[in-house]
Amino acid sequence: MLALVLAACTSASATRVAETKRIALTFDDVPRHPGGFFSEDERTERLIAQLQRAGAVQAAFFLNPGKIVERDGARERIASYVAAGHVIANHSSTHLRLSETDAATYLADIDAAEAWLKGRDGYRAWFRFPFLDEGRNDKPKRDAIRAGLAERGLQNGYVTVDASDWFYEQAATNAVRAGQKIDTDALRDLYVESHVQSAEFTDELARKTLGRSPAHVLLLHETDLAALYLGDLVKALKEKGWAIISADEAFADPIAKLQPDVPSAQGTLIEALAWERGLPAPRWYARNNTVLAQKEFDKRVLGKD
Repeated sequence: MLALVLAACTSASATRVAETKRIALTFDDVPRHPGGFFSEDERTERLIAQLQRAGAVQAAFFLNPGKIVERDGARERIASYVAAGHVIANHSSTHLRLSETDAATYLADIDAAEAWLKGRDGYRAWFRFPFLDEGRNDKPKRDAIRAGLAERGLQNGYVTVDASDWFYEQAATNAVRAGQKIDTDALRDLYVESHVQSAEFTDELARKTLGRSPAHVLLLHETDLAALYLGDLVKALKEKGWAIISADEAFADPIAKLQPDVPSAQGTLIEALAWERGLPAPRWYARNNTVLAQKEFDKRVLGKD
């Protein structure tokens, strides 16, 4: 009888683990230009504090080292992220778009970033494509960069969940600079809601595509909105059953080895895998259409009809 009870408990525990939705937090475009609310130093301090309060022990920050000279104090802010337990990786030196750049120039930009990153505390051998642009419909270029990354020992720092947080940051910054009245509660709700919806949408698509929920990777940027609302976002994700995991755990998922072959290589990994395996559209979270996102922002945050 005891054996049956133990077996049932083990089975129930395994089911709970299998049902757990896991997601890591990652931030692009570091060092980023100022937003509409904080200085760059204040933004970093608040981001680190938000991550600590949220229990996110290891986020990943994807760097553009070629932009460090443009931002006073950037080296120190990056060091602060690492000192807080987070990791850093390659987002190219100057944030080039692959579909508009030849392969040799693009690889040289990756190498320039690696020259700055390698040997530093917190470094991970991951590369994330700026704009999530992997060459779009130019397959020879896509494959040349894939081969170049493999030669350099760099893993694709892919994204699975995206809600275009950069768009809301820019919309809010524009509104602040134009002297428009912002409903900050509505801005928080829109920011949080969009990311949670994107995570839920993507996980459902992943289960249909893969037959399981992988370790997800959330794309964020080093923004003032993250410094303001990251804690609210994490709380909302947890209420939906999500567990916040380390970037190391996320990028160890078996999907990290997949290289889908699709007509146009740009976007999230789950989107590409679903496309490759014949799942019908939509495969992309609706508010990544910035026309729709702008309408939501204008209506809810600015109170426009």
